[in-house]
Amino acid sequence: MYSENIMKFHKRQGDRSDFFIKLSIKATLIAVLLFALIIFVDKIDFPTPNKKIETTIPNENLKIVK
Repeated sequence: MYSENIMKFHKRQGDRSDFFIKLSIKATLIAVLLFALIIFVDKIDFPTPNKKIETTIPNENLKIVK
């Protein structure tokens, strides 16, 4: 009645070029998103401290390491 081949699962053998195309599309998409994220973070104007910080270190506390 039914052939045994109908009920069996067959592994589809795809081209290797198809795999490389998908991989290159994913890699390009990740690179573009990373680049856009870097540009976006660069555009943000983070606040800078207004107070000038000056600390004097006495010579007694300095140790010279050779």
